[in-house]
Amino acid sequence: MLIKAILKNKPPGFISVPADMTIAGVLNILAEKRIGAVLVVENTELIGILSERDIVRSLATRATDTLTMTAGALMTRGPKTATPETTVEQAMEMMTDGHFRHLPIMEDGHLTGLVSIGDVVKARIDHSQHEVDTLRTYVTGRV
Repeated sequence: MLIKAILKNKPPGFISVPADMTIAGVLNILAEKRIGAVLVVENTELIGILSERDIVRSLATRATDTLTMTAGALMTRGPKTATPETTVEQAMEMMTDGHFRHLPIMEDGHLTGLVSIGDVVKARIDHSQHEVDTLRTYVTGRV
């Protein structure tokens, strides 16, 4: 199964913020959209990713000063990316090995989407369930 299958089942697009947006502003977007990360984009180019974890880690060391910092100051620069042709297994391995939960998707040098570990796990479960159902049908002779 490929990442493009996951993207087909998600609303198109992604949530992005400019590098100069304050963390307070980013938190409002994360809460409003009920998401765990935003992409940081400048002039349509992906420059980083900022997650709830990044913000919490900063809050632990910098307390309320974090709220006035910018997305550019806390983001992870140059995040790993995948393409629509990346397999779900490859994406899962990248996320597990890199200890991150969100993977930007690039196609022909342009940002086209974002998948989360939840998206990837759901796709694997759905695919496995389909295989089980197919085998069950075959074994019981209801082909």
